[in-house]
Amino acid sequence: MEFARRVLVIAGVYGLAVVIPAYFLEGRIGRAFPPPIAHPEYYYGFLGVTLAWQVLFLFMARDPLRYRLLLIPAVLEKVSFGVAAIALLAQHRIPLPTFALGMVDWIFAGLFIASFTMLSAREQELRSNRSSTQP
Repeated sequence: MEFARRVLVIAGVYGLAVVIPAYFLEGRIGRAFPPPIAHPEYYYGFLGVTLAWQVLFLFMARDPLRYRLLLIPAVLEKVSFGVAAIALLAQHRIPLPTFALGMVDWIFAGLFIASFTMLSAREQELRSNRSSTQP
């Protein structure tokens, strides 16, 4: 359970460190990686949803066993950007630094899967112990 807790805290803190500054970088991103952002509603919508997930990871870290099933959509959240980053890089539509961020999401997806597996084993162990102690 400690492994899952650490993974979730690291994911949440890392995500906050990456997402929060992006709220102040719209213009700079447009200049560094043209063209400028044409639909700010998508940009800020993406940031808002992503920020909410980072906060959720920190909440989940408080009791990973209780929130174990939320790791399933958490994996989807990480894989969805990872897959998009691979496809967009193959089409030469994103710069390498953006692709690298997508690869970090693959790492977290793997860590979330490992956490889910470990927590599932722990839950099964707890159920087994409860059933063996009941009359």
